[in-house]
Amino acid sequence: MKLNERSVAHYATCDSPADHAGFLRKRVERHHHHAHHHHATSYQRRWFVLKGNLLFYFEERESREPMGLVVLEGCTVELCEATEEFAFAIRFDDAGARAYVLVADGQAAMEAWVKALSRASFDYMRLVVRELEKQLEEACKSLAACRKSPRRSSSSGRKRHLSNPALLPLPEKPAILENGYSTWGSGGGVPGRAACPDRDGGHAKPPPLPPRRRSAAASATGSPVPGLSLAMLESPVSPEMACFSKLHSWYGQEIAALRREWQERQKRGHP
Repeated sequence: MKLNERSVAHYATCDSPADHAGFLRKRVERHHHHAHHHHATSYQRRWFVLKGNLLFYFEERESREPMGLVVLEGCTVELCEATEEFAFAIRFDDAGARAYVLVADGQAAMEAWVKALSRASFDYMRLVVRELEKQLEEACKSLAACRKSPRRSSSSGRKRHLSNPALLPLPEKPAILENGYSTWGSGGGVPGRAACPDRDGGHAKPPPLPPRRRSAAASATGSPVPGLSLAMLESPVSPEMACFSKLHSWYGQEIAALRREWQERQKRGHP
């Protein structure tokens, strides 16, 4: 692999964030094919900086140029048996490649380095991207299935409600015509008008209209009782009569007129 030394050195020392950094003791094992043995150098304490899949090491922490670079591709990171404690190794698939044996200062540092180096290769990132793409595809399919059949959830919810008698919906009734005027059914409201808010901030539902008392409201000849104006005979379902309190007052006029009639009859001595 050919690398531009200036570009690599600049990347090693620039302000880009490092994935991991710290002191490690390093030694290099060289494999000799003819002798069939490993030749190991002595340990050297170096400052390591991991950026992406590139592992730089410096002579000191304040050094401006790296001493070496390890490209973390085609390799494995594993714990190794060594005389030193907290040792691990970076080994490559190529039989003639170098193996880097590194020693951390403690158990936590060793585990952190092994974890960071194991996730630094392009092969690992490719596996992660494939897994994320698979999860995204499954999520999109599930969302599309939910959008195609939105009524299934509502029907199942309706079945659950129907299993409880207390949650049964009220039967819908057609509007009832009484005295030529429409009254409220089970819906509980004036068509086209909202009910007046009650003290609790909700909406009070007007009660159904009471039946007209023709015997008290009219004489034997069919004429209305004196004192009842034509306005009282108008429909309460009007823009200014949508509120329950106004409806109550409207019906109260008829009751008040009947009461006045009864009082006058009592004064005249009629039972």
